[in-house]
Amino acid sequence: MQLHFSPSMRSITISSNNGFIDLMKIKVAACHISYRTLFHTILILAFLLPFVFILTAVVTLEGVNKCSSFDCLGRRLGPRLLGRVDDSAQRLVRDFYNILNEVKTGEIPSSVKLPDSFEQMVSDMKNNQYDAKTFAFMLKGMMEKFEKEIRESKFAELTNKHFAASSVPKGINCLSLRLTDEYSSNAHARKQLPPPELLPMLSDNTYHHFIVSTDNILAASVVVASTVQSSQKPENIVFHVITDKKTYAGMHSWFALNPPSPAIVEVKGIHQFDWLTRENVPVLEAVESQNGIRNYYHGNHVMGANLSDTSPHKFASKLQARSPKYISLLNHIRIYIPELFPSLDKVLFLDDDVVVQQDLSPLWEIDMNGKVNGAVETCKGEDEWVMAKHFKNYFNFTHPLIAKHLDPDECAWAYGMNIFDLRKWRMTNIRETYHSWLKENLRSNMTMWKLGTLPPALIAFRGHVYPIDPSWHLLGLGYQNKTSIESVKMAAVIHYNGQSKPWLDIGFEHLRPFWNKRVEDWLRGRSDQDIMVGGFNATPYRFRRHGICPGLDLTFRVLLHRNASSNFGL
Repeated sequence: MQLHFSPSMRSITISSNNGFIDLMKIKVAACHISYRTLFHTILILAFLLPFVFILTAVVTLEGVNKCSSFDCLGRRLGPRLLGRVDDSAQRLVRDFYNILNEVKTGEIPSSVKLPDSFEQMVSDMKNNQYDAKTFAFMLKGMMEKFEKEIRESKFAELTNKHFAASSVPKGINCLSLRLTDEYSSNAHARKQLPPPELLPMLSDNTYHHFIVSTDNILAASVVVASTVQSSQKPENIVFHVITDKKTYAGMHSWFALNPPSPAIVEVKGIHQFDWLTRENVPVLEAVESQNGIRNYYHGNHVMGANLSDTSPHKFASKLQARSPKYISLLNHIRIYIPELFPSLDKVLFLDDDVVVQQDLSPLWEIDMNGKVNGAVETCKGEDEWVMAKHFKNYFNFTHPLIAKHLDPDECAWAYGMNIFDLRKWRMTNIRETYHSWLKENLRSNMTMWKLGTLPPALIAFRGHVYPIDPSWHLLGLGYQNKTSIESVKMAAVIHYNGQSKPWLDIGFEHLRPFWNKRVEDWLRGRSDQDIMVGGFNATPYRFRRHGICPGLDLTFRVLLHRNASSNFGL
């Protein structure tokens, strides 16, 4: 910026440094300058000089662009106002979008070699000077390739997890075999359960009666032990353990040799209930048709057929439906509790994958307002696997009967910890409703819902469910790795529903200790003589000779502590 005074001192000119632009010319009076004029001049200069400085700086910085200051300033600060817009960048983006749209529907040329990594792609771009279209095809191919690999890996993971969840761990199978052998050779393992003098307690309604149905001896021992340990009055507990014929001897041996005193335990096999006949139990038809059911549901899914038409979530649901427990009579037995225990008024049903952490006696005091089933509702959470379940998550609403009779947004509830009022139950048609819908599903080729006992129970118990506080029953410990530890600690009953059972290697490490603790606490509370599994110490050579569980210790205590990680998944 320069100031030029005329020789006569009659004018002052303000111009830029290059001298081509006269920014201002001020004429000065010939005779004299009044104070008023001088003041106004100084005020104008004070106001304009900062702008002159900024314009000069812009000219200097943008001199390389060979554009005037006003033009460059217009492009930067007011393109639409001054009408001088350089849209080269926007045009480039539009052209690239057009190429992407063209490539989206086109086939990848065979000449395009897909790189295996981002670094390789950058290297190929530099070496071969690919154009934008070739780059877009390469990007599309890489994305499709990686998506396919991820999808295949996910399905493989789900399949492997399904097989891991459905298998019987070596240690649990071994324990059942050894206890079954003990039943045949040790009179103490065959003693009556409970002792004759305690038989009247099995039908005494002043006691709190628990029912668990399982073929897993270790799991049953944890359910019983945790319930007794958590009870304020364990002497008031009666446990009815129901198992199948193949597991009955081993289950009876375990509780005969290790009674959870002062609680009372009864072990019964399904074959010992005279009421369970084909005429009374139509569900047997579904159980006997298990091979056809499995083929219908899965076909070649597990054999690696085309999985492009299904999602990993749907595939996981189908695999879960394939689990043997969903077509086991032990899983359906709960619908027949009023008939199997005709003298009982109220019972608490527990699944075999739960751990009891608090005294459950207050559940007997809940006023259920004439309802039959006290259960936790599972429609008020946010997770998709457990606590956000409505009828639409279980039923096929494209089926006309389902769409006609059910509401897709109706709230679901949970099996696993249910207080049943058997007196009210016997006054309803719950069992008949369960049977009728089960038969209808068989006639519909199993298209109304996935396999399992909960869907038909949701229909049969409609209008008969009393919602209990969710703190009584925390679900999802076998589904969700992110289950809150604080919530687990506070829950009365924690439920490892899902594939990741705590006794399996696929169980979640941070959730498994809540199950392990009950085994360890129970063992610490008993003497070595008490926990000795009968004649194991007297018959080691027999087991070794037959090759059953080689290398395992002879007591259950050592078996658990020394071989926990490899055999029991503890």
